[in-house]
Amino acid sequence: MQLRPEALDGHLRQAQGKGLAPLYVVHGDEHLLVLEAVDKIRRTARELGFSEREVLTNERGFQWSSLLESQQSMSLFGDRKIVELRIPTGKPGKEGGEALRQMAAQPSDDVVMLITLPRVDFATSKAVWFQALEQAGVSVKVDSVDRTRLPGWIGERLALQQQRVEPGEAGRRALQFIADKVEGNLLAAHQEIQKLGLLYPEGVLTFDQVHDAVMNVARYDVFKLNEAMLAGDVPRLVRMLEGLRGEGEATVLVLWALTEEIRVLCKVRTGLDAGRPVGTLLKELRVWGPRERLLPDAVQRLPMRTLETALSMAAELDRQTKGLRVKTLPAEVWDGLQQLALLVARPAAKPAASPTR
Repeated sequence: MQLRPEALDGHLRQAQGKGLAPLYVVHGDEHLLVLEAVDKIRRTARELGFSEREVLTNERGFQWSSLLESQQSMSLFGDRKIVELRIPTGKPGKEGGEALRQMAAQPSDDVVMLITLPRVDFATSKAVWFQALEQAGVSVKVDSVDRTRLPGWIGERLALQQQRVEPGEAGRRALQFIADKVEGNLLAAHQEIQKLGLLYPEGVLTFDQVHDAVMNVARYDVFKLNEAMLAGDVPRLVRMLEGLRGEGEATVLVLWALTEEIRVLCKVRTGLDAGRPVGTLLKELRVWGPRERLLPDAVQRLPMRTLETALSMAAELDRQTKGLRVKTLPAEVWDGLQQLALLVARPAAKPAASPTR
C-alpha cells in the first residue's frame, strides 16, 4: 500500500487500535523528512510493545541471510522487535532483491520491518522486490520540498511551535527571506526555525526579528539551476550561480546542466513549430516534476533564434572551460555562465557584458 507522508499520522493513529503493518518502506532524498517519518513509525511501534530494536545496513560485506534471520528469530527476552534495514544506495542487487522478496512473503506478528531507501527511480519502482515490499506493507514516498513550496512549509513548521509571521506583505516577505537563506538545506531550515522558537516567545514574529535571527545556510543544487532559468526567476538564478561559485562547484558541470536544458527547449520548440502537442513532447523527452510545469511557459517566450544563440554561446563556453580564450566572452567563465542563463531566463533583455578581468 502506498501512503503519502501527510497521511502517515492518521495511519499510525489507526494502528493504535488495529495494529501496525508488518512492513514499512520509507524512501526519499530529503533526509530530514525521511528521518521524521521513520521516527513516527518507530515511536508508535514502541508504544505498541515493540521494545527491542535491531539495525542492519546494506554496506560492503553485508550478508543478506542476516535479514531473514533477524526477521524470524525471537528476541532474547521474548519481546517483539523492530528490525530496521538501511539501503543507502537504493540498489540491493540480485541477491538482496531475492532476500527482500522472501522477507516480504513471510511476515511475522512479532516483528515490524522498517526499510529506508533514497529516492526510488522509475526502474526500481517496477522491480519485483520493490513491488513485493509495497504489496506486503506500507510504502511512504517522501518528496523534496521544492522552492515554490518552501515558504509555506516554513510557515507550517512555525505553527507547530505556536509561532507565525505578521499578516499580509510583511509576513510573506519574512517567509521569503527565510526561504532564500535556507534553500536546498532543509535540515538547516529546521534548525533555524527551532532557533526562532528558542529566541522569541509564542505568537507573531516581525520581519526584523526573523532578519536578525536567521543565518544564510543555503546550499544550491546545480540540477535545480534549470528550474530557476525556466521560471525566469532572475534574482534566484543569480543567487544560485553565486552560491555554486562560492561552494567551488565545477564550471563544467554547471555548463552541462544549462546546455542540456537548452537542448530540451530546442527540441520542444521544434516540435511545437511542427504542430505537435506539448504534452506528447514532454513525455517523449522525459520531462517531469517542476520542469513539466515550467517548461511549456518558458518555450513560449523563447523563439528558436534565441535558443540557437544560447547553444552557440554554450559551445564557446565549452571551449573556454577547456582553457581556450574566446574573445566574445568575459574572461571569467562564471560571468559567461551567468550571461548564458540570463539569455534564456529573460530573452527580451540583452545580458549586460561583464567586465573583462
